[in-house]
Amino acid sequence: MDLRDTPEEAAFRQEVREFIGQNLPDGSARRGARRFEDADREWSRRLGAAGYAGLTWPKEYGGAGAPYSHQAIFLEELARAEAPSHLGVIGLGMAGPTIMAWGTPEQKERYLSKILMADEIWCQGFSEPDAGSDLAASRTRIEDKGDHFLVNGQKVWSSFAHIADFCILVGLGDPDAPRYKNLTYVIVDMHAPGVEVRPLVQITGQPEFNEIFFTDVKVPKENLLGQVGEGWQVAMTTLLHERGTLGFALAATLDVAVRKLLALAKERNVTDPILRDRVAREWVELQALKYTNYRSLTTLTKTGIPGPEGSASKLVWSENNQRLTKLALEILGSHAHLSDGGGYADGYWQDQQLRSRGNTIEAGTSEILRNIVAERVLGLPRSR
Repeated sequence: MDLRDTPEEAAFRQEVREFIGQNLPDGSARRGARRFEDADREWSRRLGAAGYAGLTWPKEYGGAGAPYSHQAIFLEELARAEAPSHLGVIGLGMAGPTIMAWGTPEQKERYLSKILMADEIWCQGFSEPDAGSDLAASRTRIEDKGDHFLVNGQKVWSSFAHIADFCILVGLGDPDAPRYKNLTYVIVDMHAPGVEVRPLVQITGQPEFNEIFFTDVKVPKENLLGQVGEGWQVAMTTLLHERGTLGFALAATLDVAVRKLLALAKERNVTDPILRDRVAREWVELQALKYTNYRSLTTLTKTGIPGPEGSASKLVWSENNQRLTKLALEILGSHAHLSDGGGYADGYWQDQQLRSRGNTIEAGTSEILRNIVAERVLGLPRSR
């Protein structure tokens, strides 16, 4: 394929750059962990009003009906400007597409427009303390009580849960059914009685993720997506969309990190040939990741269905980012021990290295992603 932008794509890229330059609130480009402030919601509303939220959503649901290449370009430009993402990232990339695919007309009418404008924020209730990334091992119970469902259990690693209005939740709907046919998928009001959110403080000192506890939480029947026992199939729709264009956002983020690493190496006048080779490796790995994403985009454009390349991209990015940030600290030398001053002692690379430890856990552990690549890409037999 032609890796250059078409005239239309080039025009769209320039449009996005100009929009970000003119509308990004002062101080919003950030170097540390996520923050959730009034400025974030206002920025998200600006994105929604300009049509950049839900770019690939059908126009009938309030989206722009744009090609996937435009979504990839938007993510690239957002990352390169180090601008905040839309606060509704879970809603835009996961909950919204799932509701479009499995929801009733009433559900689509109720939720989709509010996702675009960040009027309602969503979180994801998939991972559990005793199940990790193994969704099929979920133990949260979603009991059918006739006129409603009753939810009891615990979820973990839920980004945005502390500010979320709704949660896409998967749990045991029929414990006696065979594996993969025993799950149910519901929408839970995060403000309902019995929902408790506890922030998890990371090694960076930031409470970026959360635990969610559900104690006798009543969920209306109209909040069911799919049917009881179809939770696995609905969840696979969610996960496919999560990783559909994720690679472009990750590659753009890594591109920023590589450019910063190159600048650091020049500023520190790195002459050690081994260190220089390691810096060069990060640049080469970035190019490989970019071309893998272009191949993934080709598949997505032709079929409309995200392929397994998204899993490979996430796997490679997470380990590359950990290696890159570690290398940056080595280049910093003695300055790596300082984090509360200026210049080399501003703590940027220290924070990035600590935060990167979570990269191989979030959005699917490296172990799970290796299994996906082995089975779906290489055609190897299942490990168990």
